[in-house]
Amino acid sequence: MEKESLSRVRFAGLTLAALGVVYGDIGTSPLYAMRECFHASHGVPVTPANVLGVLSLIIWSLIMIVSIKYVVFVLRMGNRGEGGILALLSLAFPERREKQRAGKIPVVMTLLGLFGAALLYGDGMITPAITVLGAVEGLEVVTKQLSWFVVPISVVILIALFGVQSAGTGAIGRVFGPIMVVWFAMIAVLGVRGILLNPSVFKAVNPFYGLEFFYVHGWQAFVVLGSVFLVVTGGEALYADMGHFGLRPIRFAWFGVVLPALLLNYFGQGALLIGQPEAAENPFFRLAPRPLLFPLVGLAAAAAVIASQALISGAYSLTMQAVQLGYLPRMAIEHTSERERGQIFIPQVNWALMVACLALVLGFRSSSNLAGAYGIAVTLTMLITTLLFHFAARKVWGWSFWRATAVSGVAFGVELAFFGANALKIPHGGWFTLVVGVVLFTLMTTWRTGRRLLWQRIKASALPTPQFLESIRRRELPRVKGTGVYLAGNPDGVPIALLHNLKHNKILHERVVFLTILVAEEPRVDEASRITVEELENGFWRVKAMYGFMEEPNAPDVLRRCADFGLKFREAETSFFLSRETIIPSRRSGMARWRENLFAVMARNSQSATMFFQLPANRVVELGMQVEI
Repeated sequence: MEKESLSRVRFAGLTLAALGVVYGDIGTSPLYAMRECFHASHGVPVTPANVLGVLSLIIWSLIMIVSIKYVVFVLRMGNRGEGGILALLSLAFPERREKQRAGKIPVVMTLLGLFGAALLYGDGMITPAITVLGAVEGLEVVTKQLSWFVVPISVVILIALFGVQSAGTGAIGRVFGPIMVVWFAMIAVLGVRGILLNPSVFKAVNPFYGLEFFYVHGWQAFVVLGSVFLVVTGGEALYADMGHFGLRPIRFAWFGVVLPALLLNYFGQGALLIGQPEAAENPFFRLAPRPLLFPLVGLAAAAAVIASQALISGAYSLTMQAVQLGYLPRMAIEHTSERERGQIFIPQVNWALMVACLALVLGFRSSSNLAGAYGIAVTLTMLITTLLFHFAARKVWGWSFWRATAVSGVAFGVELAFFGANALKIPHGGWFTLVVGVVLFTLMTTWRTGRRLLWQRIKASALPTPQFLESIRRRELPRVKGTGVYLAGNPDGVPIALLHNLKHNKILHERVVFLTILVAEEPRVDEASRITVEELENGFWRVKAMYGFMEEPNAPDVLRRCADFGLKFREAETSFFLSRETIIPSRRSGMARWRENLFAVMARNSQSATMFFQLPANRVVELGMQVEI
């Protein structure tokens, strides 16, 4: 009974934290979504019929994209509890790393998956900027004289937001969760207040009004669709953040709190616009009584800060997956929770996002200007997620082609329409996220290809293990006490560092271990199958350790576990040998020269293997080597 009670308490805590992290983005979309739908540039007058049409599109977008696609289907496609586009890619095409088994479709979808992941970073840059600006702009509703303070206040808020990230997602969620509960309660109450002005607004539940809106306005309605999409832009974050909180808390928070509050507020804004068309300038804040405007602006600013957390946390998870799967260089990754292994902090990503957000705020200076840049990256990512879901459903769940197509086809059609509408924003700022996506995609593919070429060059010069052991038997080399551990990328060959050590020092430890750490196509690996130990001969051993792409490799821990296999270590008598490769661009076939130079720069700036594998720094010896690629 006590255990069940604790489980319920933990579930409630995770649900509350999910409200504070996962649903911040989509939960603050009422600040600007309806306003942008009736922006003067669209040329759509604020009439009762148009309001009902736009509202109908908003309602059904929330139902079809977020509720059905993500919450009902995609969230079930967890890769051992982890979500995100790279986790989904691993489920859909687990064989893509093996060229002899991978066909053209896995290769193409891998590239699309990488591009979708790269686009999420662009989204993570714009989301904090647009939500914070949209909230602080509520000051202009109080008085136009305060408009001068919008940008400076937004800058201060963003600096503070990124400054507290090192506390960890869980701690931030516990602080943000109660604030978001108040926020969702507030927007629901404001919505009810608006609905009481004109209860007939509930007619918008009928999808006929949305279809009629398209029939009457044609091209203008298609343009407005790009603004309607703003109501679902946090959908991808639900999946990316699944590893932080789990499926059940995220799903419960959506259907129990978030969706009802959002629908009530959008209905309230619609009812207000039917009676007061002039309120289209900022319908969200016009819902509130004037005495409550200042407190509402403060609450909206807090909610906007929280809104940014979903994409920031998602960017951390995505980066860790990319590093472990070999798409990005090694980075410092800090775990911020002992209980939830998915809660991490990556300083390099954090500060890069902060600089980008500040540049966007200072460059665009208003949420309306940023709305022109928002959406294109998210729609592309959603389309790629839908395609990957199609293949994953067939691979993991055994769905037939037609069943998978029936489910994913509907979502794909809706998202394709949204993509077309958002593509019109490219000249007005949408180019920014595409540029970010292309740059990061180039970095990912360059690193991946460069590592493959480096592996091929090293493997070609590697000595087969049987041949090496035979040469050791013949040579009578002096042996010193202790253990030499050589990290080996090749699980079958002899480590290059060992060959260099023999070449220069002509000596061996009495016990030599070849240690290879591999990354599996799943987030976590069972402890029982993590380590394999093989005794070779003449004091040589081979140890292989397998980690998931959401786990941090820990070489000393691997060696401690080897005691169960008859291989015991004393750290004070163990030396770790690593090879540090210096990349030399060449004219050999493989990559363009500029990409070889880019790879060399990335390699020089990656985190050291000593830190990445958590080796004791005072026991590590690095041996340099030059490799032409």
